[in-house]
Amino acid sequence: MDKRPQQGDTFPLTIDGYASDGSGVGRLEGMVVFVPGALRGEVCQVQLTHVGRSALWGRVKTILTPSPARIPPDCPYDAQCGGCRFRHMDYAEELQAKRARVEDALCRIGGASVRVEAVLGAGCPARYRNKAQFPAAPGPKIGFYREHSHQVVDVADCLLQSPAAARLRAAVKDWMRRYRVSAYDERTRKGLVRHVYVRTSRSGAALCCVLVNGKTLPREQELTAALRCAEPGLTGVVLGVNETHSNVILGTDYRTLWGEDFLYDTLCGFTFKLSVPSFYQVNPDQAEVLYDRVLELADLTGEQTVLDLYCGIGTISLVLARRAKLVYGAEVVRPAIEDAVENARRNGVGNARFLCADAGEAALRLEAEGVRPDVICVDPPRKGLAPAVVDTIVRMAPRRVVYVSCDPGTLARDIARFREQGWSVRRALAVDMFPRTAHVETAVLLLPDAGPQGDGGEPYAGEPPCPAVR
Repeated sequence: MDKRPQQGDTFPLTIDGYASDGSGVGRLEGMVVFVPGALRGEVCQVQLTHVGRSALWGRVKTILTPSPARIPPDCPYDAQCGGCRFRHMDYAEELQAKRARVEDALCRIGGASVRVEAVLGAGCPARYRNKAQFPAAPGPKIGFYREHSHQVVDVADCLLQSPAAARLRAAVKDWMRRYRVSAYDERTRKGLVRHVYVRTSRSGAALCCVLVNGKTLPREQELTAALRCAEPGLTGVVLGVNETHSNVILGTDYRTLWGEDFLYDTLCGFTFKLSVPSFYQVNPDQAEVLYDRVLELADLTGEQTVLDLYCGIGTISLVLARRAKLVYGAEVVRPAIEDAVENARRNGVGNARFLCADAGEAALRLEAEGVRPDVICVDPPRKGLAPAVVDTIVRMAPRRVVYVSCDPGTLARDIARFREQGWSVRRALAVDMFPRTAHVETAVLLLPDAGPQGDGGEPYAGEPPCPAVR
């Protein structure tokens, strides 16, 4: 091109990689071009939709040279719903895209020249989610948000969710229509039903919570009857109160309309009690794969003391306790700690202790007791670690740190902070916890550069060159 690219320009473009959201990436006039729906290796006729200072965005008009990895999307809502990103490619290509994403983040943002040694794919990339959160909107519509918006797409069935979730969603929608129960409108802040929340277990049990803009619903008994009729495995119906004018899904108060306000599920041989607000991995099969690898990275022999930060209801803590001398789990959410204590008791785990504290408070309390953890495991929320938490971990001087993350970008940022204090990534792997979406779970091993005695006793000799991201 003789002039700077303009919005509306059309040109052939070779796609040579993927962005973090799954969009294809090419290059034009030295600028990166992001093209949703394009696959690596394809040549596409692309029309520019947005021109930025240093990057361009476009849409595919024609695929001139298709990739052999391209497949027809198998979901009728793929072009409308903002949930999935990879239904237009085969699963092997999706795993390669996710591997490249993690390696690029660790190298470019984290400065860690480490190759992702494995991307562990799911045995079945469909119907894996054990939790569904369907937003509601006037209509009524119950489904998922359109991409980059809060416009609800009415989705009768999602191929990532359980059939029970689809049945319960349909029952709520039919009940709303029959009794003229309103859906919440974000613009006017009026209306009742905000979200339909469904949690399911591996045994086929289901728990349904209706989140509402109020403390009561009309025809509550009829709602319960409709849900029980729709789902044979239903164990409880809960009403959640959320009267805030925000994007927060879960409420502050819950009332049981029928049955139990919890269900039990099994993971790694343990039984966990799950209420509506409990944090729990949404893909239990892949969670077991991830936790096996966490144990491998922790390299426990039964003699170590382990600190599990952001322990939630104690899932990773209990797994670590199988091979550790003693595990301390720390979490700032008191109900989660109460659940963790109960989960340890229920499963007969006597070498796990739980503290309701943030990372800094946990460190001070353990230090006052003379406790120095050999291994620290962290599994923070998507925003990652605060700088003060990195400082605290380094000050505690463990022999190794295992970092589990659902966001390669914030993980890489935190790795850079560890590097500044003399720690380096020695191993990295990814687990596809969320097939067909842009998300991926990563686990890395961090060791002090001085030479870890717990890793074979050999001093660290430096990292390999940064790999070219595919």
